[in-house]
Parts: sequence; structure tokens; C-alpha cells
Amino acid sequence: MSRDQQLKERWELIVEKLSNQFADGDILDLDAIIYLIGVQELGQLGRSFKKDQKLDLMHIAICKVLTPYGYYELDFVDDEGWPHYKALETLPHLKAGEQSVLMKEAIVNYFLETEFID
Repeated sequence: MSRDQQLKERWELIVEKLSNQFADGDILDLDAIIYLIGVQELGQLGRSFKKDQKLDLMHIAICKVLTPYGYYELDFVDDEGWPHYKALETLPHLKAGEQSVLMKEAIVNYFLETEFID
């Protein structure tokens, strides 16, 4: 099986599992999945977040999933439990489609690492 096909199948499995678990079967998009990873990484499940906090959660998720690629590293966790990352390397300039593939690959690797999928 080609690497692209394997990524596609794993991505579809993640979307299906998360959609069933969090959206009553409605299909979650990439941004919603990034948000869920941010909530998971913050570890404060079951609470409400303000709009700016939701953007912060998405930032946490993006940093977390791109850490293995050498773009970010965890710097510290503040008194309220929010992780803060520092940029190690500038993200490459990618076209929208390439950016989407990079994020999907990073998210698939995150869920493999957390054993949500295998």
C-alpha cells in the first residue's frame, strides 16, 4: 500500500472515530479535530472555553503535533495548566493543499502515538 493511501485510510479512520465520539456522527473537519487535540493536551475536559481560548487550544494542538517534526518544543506549562511552546524552526511556505497534508500526517502520527488508532 502506498504511503499516501495509508495516510488517507488512517485519516478517514480518525475522522470516523472522532465524529462518532464527539459529533453524533456528523463529520468533523480538520479544524475541529485540531481543537479536540488542544483540549486533550490541555487536559481540562468538560469545561467551556471562550473564543480566544479556543484559538489558543488550536495553537497548542498545532504545536504539539508538529513537535516531532522539529518545528516546536514545549517551553513550559503556566500556573493554569496551559502549555506554552517555542518555535524552533520556521514552518516552510506551503500551498494550502500541502499544508493540509502535513497537518493530517502530523495528526495521524499523534493518534498513532497515543494509540487511538493502530
